[in-house]
Amino acid sequence: MSAEEPQSLNQAGLSADEPFEFPQERVILAELSDQPLSLTQAEVEVWADRAGAVVGFSGIVRNHDHGQPVDRLSYTAHPSAAEAIAQVAVDIAARFPTVRVWVAHRVGQLEIGDHALVAAVASAHRAEAFQACAELVEQTKDQVPIWKEQFFSDGTREWVGS
Repeated sequence: MSAEEPQSLNQAGLSADEPFEFPQERVILAELSDQPLSLTQAEVEVWADRAGAVVGFSGIVRNHDHGQPVDRLSYTAHPSAAEAIAQVAVDIAARFPTVRVWVAHRVGQLEIGDHALVAAVASAHRAEAFQACAELVEQTKDQVPIWKEQFFSDGTREWVGS
């Protein structure tokens, strides 16, 4: 193909001569972090030239739960949680062969407004990006052993997910 000829792309936005990517190669990030998370960072890092859609999600610490005022949260992860979040990301990438995946979950003390879970998926098409991102969030919440301790304004506390 000469430089003047436009490159032919398939429906996924991949050229016929582009090398195959294994699912783990399309996982841009999958980690636990004690540092603040950024949805903007996730969207920037997951995007690629062939992506026409980036769908992001951020689970943010709110100031209430079941009618009780919440002051802060603490997340504790099982030692296997880092491996589990990586496996969830690879599973999503394998299930959706053209997506790129970014997912991180905070651990430690979080305040109201902090991002606890951030996920982003890039794909050639929006429908696949929406579906993959939703499944990434649900599987992360379901399969990664992380427990939330809520600290209420009245001085009581509660473990969630334990």
